[in-house]
Amino acid sequence: MRDGTLQRIEGSLNGPLGEYASAGNMQGLAVLQSHGGRYRALQDGDLRVDIAIIAAPAADFFGNCSGTQGPSACGPLGFALGDAQYAEHVIVVTDHLVPFPCAPWAIQGTLVDQVVVVDSIGDPTRIVSGTTQVTRSPDRLLIAEYAARFVREAGIVRDGFSFQAGAGGTSLAFTLALREHMREMGVKARFVRGGSTRYIVEMLESGMTDYILDGQSFDLEGVRSLRDNPRHLQTNPSITYNYHGKGNVAALVDCAVLGATEVDLDFNANVVTHSDGLLLHGIGGWQDALFAGCAILAVPSFRDRVPVIKDRVTTLCAPGEMIDVVVTERGIAINPRREDLVASLRGTSLPLRTLASLKAEAEAICGGPPLPAQLTDRPVGVVTWVDGTALDTVWQVGGVDNVGNVRKVWSGE
Repeated sequence: MRDGTLQRIEGSLNGPLGEYASAGNMQGLAVLQSHGGRYRALQDGDLRVDIAIIAAPAADFFGNCSGTQGPSACGPLGFALGDAQYAEHVIVVTDHLVPFPCAPWAIQGTLVDQVVVVDSIGDPTRIVSGTTQVTRSPDRLLIAEYAARFVREAGIVRDGFSFQAGAGGTSLAFTLALREHMREMGVKARFVRGGSTRYIVEMLESGMTDYILDGQSFDLEGVRSLRDNPRHLQTNPSITYNYHGKGNVAALVDCAVLGATEVDLDFNANVVTHSDGLLLHGIGGWQDALFAGCAILAVPSFRDRVPVIKDRVTTLCAPGEMIDVVVTERGIAINPRREDLVASLRGTSLPLRTLASLKAEAEAICGGPPLPAQLTDRPVGVVTWVDGTALDTVWQVGGVDNVGNVRKVWSGE
């Protein structure tokens, strides 16, 4: 990007790359999309790809390829499906060439122009990152327990229900807490939507869910299970998240527990910037998962003494009508639009609060609301919704050096 080889990015900008763009160093305008939004953009022709290079842990000479075989096995390859289907030229790169046919394949060879064999495509042990560990924070453990109790008392947990939770520390703690509630109730899920982790693999293997529908393996147990268990199914953004498909799995999920960087008093939410305006995160499947029957944001009331609940989010990534519940360590706020959830929790011992009261308490602890972001009038990116609608603009941050290295990357919890 510094020498102009790359001028702009469509998709996600995370960590140092986002900081670099926030400082105004990227030549073009970033387009921030969800997983499903990107697939839709490819399908609808909004995004044209000249060359797609797909790293495949196993492939045959014809181009059929798999993510569950070979020394670099990584799990599903579904995120590359749209590129394979719609790019003008498709190259598969593998370090494990197998005799035809490579089966079961994730991408069909009829979509592939060339197969290139190299010594190594990567280190699979690096699949496990620091974010795929259960949180040890007492506050975040409490958030996870509140969220699990909420879905139980709201009547969402029942035989045959489904849920989706991420791989961050709080989301993993929610999965563990929910498992205990399911055991107490004697119920099992029909399916769990992944990113797969060893915790939902344990649920599958112990009979607590019939299926895992997996778009991405977050650890090596997920990779193993996808390879060996026929009830661990590989998915892709087309079937899971495509808003312009004839349907998608996201709308069939009963509840999804997600994170956010900010929430405002109208339940609008932000996942790409912080209150200082720095672009540090991608959208991923976050927007897409909000189409679940109950979309829950599990967030601390403040991070690093910066309140998370604001009058207005710095960057709009989802309108408030898509957020059903906000769970913090200091209480739970139900979106007033969800009168059914409000009614189902009458008489609960859970600490139900308003967002305004949670905001006031956090500001009292932190010494006031976050300082306003110091932004210029130069746009560096645009946030799009799943259907391609432009939701908001990300602006260049003022007063940072030319690499934008002004703060550590948020942990994702």
